[in-house]
Amino acid sequence: MQKLVFFVGVAGTGKTTVAEKIVEQIPAAFLDRDTVGGRFVERFLELQGFDKDDRDSKFYKENLRDLEYDTTKDICIENLRVGQNVFMISPFTAELKNEHWLEGVLAAAGKTKDQVAVKVIVVTLDNIEQQRLRIENRGTVRDTWKLENWSNYETRVQFIPAVNWAIPEENTLVFDNAGELTDDKVAQLVKFIQA
Repeated sequence: MQKLVFFVGVAGTGKTTVAEKIVEQIPAAFLDRDTVGGRFVERFLELQGFDKDDRDSKFYKENLRDLEYDTTKDICIENLRVGQNVFMISPFTAELKNEHWLEGVLAAAGKTKDQVAVKVIVVTLDNIEQQRLRIENRGTVRDTWKLENWSNYETRVQFIPAVNWAIPEENTLVFDNAGELTDDKVAQLVKFIQA
């Protein structure tokens, strides 16, 4: 079966790092929403006079957020249609709440749940300081706003989103990414995806 795996969670929990380790063992199209839409969003925000790294502004949420997510979704659909495994990396909070979103993705790709195994890995951290340190160490400009507004942001570290899709409960895994991402931890995640 094809694999469609969502790596979700807030910034700094290590979604991308976890996905990068797993894709070494399970080849897949690697779709990080920040990479797919980041440059376009930054340019639009600058043209409107906003901080190009502020993904919490009302303007971003009302005008740009769905463009990023929908573009990533379209690339996912294309890859599923041609038979590729797909890893999707982003919070996907609104999409996970929408019980029909996944059905729309599979239908648009001409696929069914009998053909595509859908898994959700919720990447969390139980250590707020480790999250901040990871965000600082990755050194991306888009994190400037988060770090400058940390008191508003830090309450989201242990956030676990609702998954309202019609997938078996055992297809969702909450993974605490505290400490070193060891080979044993990666092996457990690979086993979860392949099960």
